Amino acid sequence: MNLYDQHLDKNAANYASLSPVSFVERSAEVFADLPAVVHGARRYTWAQTRDRSARLAAALRAAGVGRGSTVSVMLPNTPEMVEAHYAVPALGAVLNTLNTRLDAPLLAWQMNHCEASVLVTDREFAPVMARALELLRTEHGRELLVIDVLDSEYTGPGERLGTLDYEAWLAAHAPLPRLEGPADEWDAIAISYTSGTTGDPKGVVTHHRGAYLNAVCNAATWTMPHFPKYLWTLPMFHCNGWCFPWTVALLGGTHVCLRRVDAAAILQAMREHGVDHYCAAPIVHSLIINAPAEARAGIQQKVRGMVAGAAPPAAMIEGMARIGFDITHVYGLTEVYGPASVAVKRDGWAHESLSEQTRLNGRQGVRYALQDGMTVLDPQTLAEVPADGQTMGEIMFRGNIVMKGYLKNPAATAKAFEGGWFHTGDLAVLEADRYVKIKDRSKDIIISGGENISSIEVEDALYRHPAVMACAVVARPDPKWGETPVAYVELKPDSTVTAAELVAHCKTLLAGYKVPREVRFEPIPKTSTGKIQKFELRQRAQSTQAFD
Repeated sequence: MNLYDQHLDKNAANYASLSPVSFVERSAEVFADLPAVVHGARRYTWAQTRDRSARLAAALRAAGVGRGSTVSVMLPNTPEMVEAHYAVPALGAVLNTLNTRLDAPLLAWQMNHCEASVLVTDREFAPVMARALELLRTEHGRELLVIDVLDSEYTGPGERLGTLDYEAWLAAHAPLPRLEGPADEWDAIAISYTSGTTGDPKGVVTHHRGAYLNAVCNAATWTMPHFPKYLWTLPMFHCNGWCFPWTVALLGGTHVCLRRVDAAAILQAMREHGVDHYCAAPIVHSLIINAPAEARAGIQQKVRGMVAGAAPPAAMIEGMARIGFDITHVYGLTEVYGPASVAVKRDGWAHESLSEQTRLNGRQGVRYALQDGMTVLDPQTLAEVPADGQTMGEIMFRGNIVMKGYLKNPAATAKAFEGGWFHTGDLAVLEADRYVKIKDRSKDIIISGGENISSIEVEDALYRHPAVMACAVVARPDPKWGETPVAYVELKPDSTVTAAELVAHCKTLLAGYKVPREVRFEPIPKTSTGKIQKFELRQRAQSTQAFD
């Protein structure tokens, strides 16, 4: 034992596990009277938001939720979704935010896989959730406690699925005296599902330490000031809203909720509430660019946007610059809490032409400040590729802002962490300034409007049609969605089917956004052993344009 190990132990006065739950308590303590949540006619201060979150935590605890329990939520960007991000982790429980675009079988599979015991669901999604709960009972033998949210801003149809109303449930419980993080910062905080190369979803388990550091990194990367007015254009079900629910709490900011994303609602919220920050996939930024100029009238403040997903089209970056919005390009995956690298802007870039600025800003960039490592390595040798902008390798991360692993999938976890790095599956080059630029993907994943689509899952659906002999699905560039799936199909002898019929067939098996936008009846290139050569199909579909 050395000198500095003697009588200098951790104790309650000098050590606490890192958890973003602490941000909520601090903002409620020091910014109690400041606005925390805006949603239609509803307004909550930080004191009120902390109180509501603590009541939700108390109600969940009374229902038996504790460390290691899973709480699933099927919610749009509403106050209830914000509160779930604060209440569930405070119990040591794990938050599972369900993608509101998924179909019932996949929703049921996910809730069963993560062994959810409670579901909080908005009545808008009652039809799909009723079917998912039925499948959960009949196919998996699992019953959930269901709490219905009757959002003040929703006036459409939707039955109640449970016996408890969210607001009444909160009112029936006194708030916990304090929202506390776990004793061990390595405890799981959330599970998010992402498509894999086989089409089977993988449950990405993240931890309190990583969520805390990601929140700090988001603020530092964007140089966000105190009290930002943050607009929820990004679904909070996407990797916990890239973890900005906790970033906004860190800074005592205002969550400006947005139930539906369209250009008019976005611009109205920016004007009415003085929004100065928002995150979105390229398609949402394009909606803003293409909105009528009069719709942007009255927005006087500087608006800063963050873009992620497929590499943003040059036209999008240039368009945002033209209307005066400041865009920061980030890159990451669910496995690294969303953004874990950023195209940090250099002062000298301002002197370059707009096209050169667009090229520089369109790169995936450099690692977040609190991420220990990010580089481009040879996937076989794990040697770093030369910074020549030409030699291809795989983007890899390691450090504190990396997942715990994949739930119930040790083989996939071991493969993802092989050699002490997290393997992204994205192929890239390292440029002379050590900024990373994606060139292709080794994973068969299509990113359309910010949503991951497994091409193999789409192919499986096509193969279930009796007329299909062979098929392959790749990405094609799309000016609106970034990428969309295009299917190449060979038919069985003496079989006939139209493109429209195949699309209709896929719609019965897949969520709408996964359905091919185009079907091409063409010979599919194969090797001598019969393996489909997707790289040739990507060239036909000009997929690589999505990364240039």
